[in-house]
Amino acid sequence: MTINGKAYIVGAFEHPTRKADDKSVAQLHAEVARGALDDAGLSKDDVDGYFCTGAAPGLGPLNMADYLGLTKLRHLDSTDVGGSSYILHVGHAAEQIALGRCNVALITLAGRPRAEAMATGTAPRSWGVNVPDDPFEIPYGRTVANVYAMCAMRHMHEFGTTSEQLAWIKVAASHHAQHNPHAMLKKVVTVEEVVSSPMIADPLHRLDCCVISDGGGAIIVARPEIARSLSRPKVKVRGAGEATKNQEGGYIDLTYSAARWSGARAFEEAGVKPSDIQYASIYDSFTITVLMQLEDLGFCEKGQGGRFVSDGNLISGTGRLPFNTDGGGLCNNHPANRGGMTKVIEAVRQLRGEAHPAVQVKDCKLAVAHGTGGLLGTRHGSATVILERE
Repeated sequence: MTINGKAYIVGAFEHPTRKADDKSVAQLHAEVARGALDDAGLSKDDVDGYFCTGAAPGLGPLNMADYLGLTKLRHLDSTDVGGSSYILHVGHAAEQIALGRCNVALITLAGRPRAEAMATGTAPRSWGVNVPDDPFEIPYGRTVANVYAMCAMRHMHEFGTTSEQLAWIKVAASHHAQHNPHAMLKKVVTVEEVVSSPMIADPLHRLDCCVISDGGGAIIVARPEIARSLSRPKVKVRGAGEATKNQEGGYIDLTYSAARWSGARAFEEAGVKPSDIQYASIYDSFTITVLMQLEDLGFCEKGQGGRFVSDGNLISGTGRLPFNTDGGGLCNNHPANRGGMTKVIEAVRQLRGEAHPAVQVKDCKLAVAHGTGGLLGTRHGSATVILERE
């Protein structure tokens, strides 16, 4: 079975808040759900499929379905693969729609790590109770930042990648964020400013790291007949792929990600090539995350990512592959420390022609949204979706 053309994204909404001192996580879920439904021209009573992760309050979709008043559900999905969950959910929603198990799927993300003052990147972080790898890794000081730094250092060692090349990714994101009124970091930065910012985990500087923000987002996926009955521009799901990369007992190559498999599967199902893509939403927890995923998705050969991202090649209107035109996680927001949702939302904006005019890709018809969840240098999941404007 293929999902190519079997489902459409008909609604998308990104919460404007970046610090939610006065809102609960459940309230944020409700507000983004309402925003996406309003965008689609649908109501909660049209929803018969609901997707969220275990990060949602309570028992995930059970508590949230009750809170949101979703009384006509025929399908639930609480698959949790970290930040890539919501990209994976788009593919799963399309599968269930193709199978006839639901007609209108709602996907929500919300969180408030900034309001709760979470030290996300630099404090030791456990994923929960009885996690099998924690006793072997946390005693050695594993944090999010230094695990990604290991990937960056190894990539530099193997391929000669430089800090200046990584900095170009932040520069591109900042060029886009200046046009986003909600972006946390609107100032355009230079390569020199990135490499001169304080070192967080060698070789990653402060400006190589994403922001921490509250907020969230939601997406509505519907069957083709429903999409065609609505007045919104039609964004077709062409292909999707998912994959994991494990530790393999320590025999692991840090220079590549699971995107090499999830991307290949998505492109094959969509029947297109990386060279056909006009816009890319790429998970940007750190600059190295973007560089490695661009290589693994096939936009350039392995080891050539540094050259590919340099000299403004990712800047809309200037470069060959515009990316993260909302400013991404590096400058705009990283809601709930899970950036996959916003990657899909900005891809939808681009395909609808609704991105900011200064960054809108001319006649954008084909886009990719891709993300990782977990830790790039240990175990992680990857999810990729190919979207097309019909």
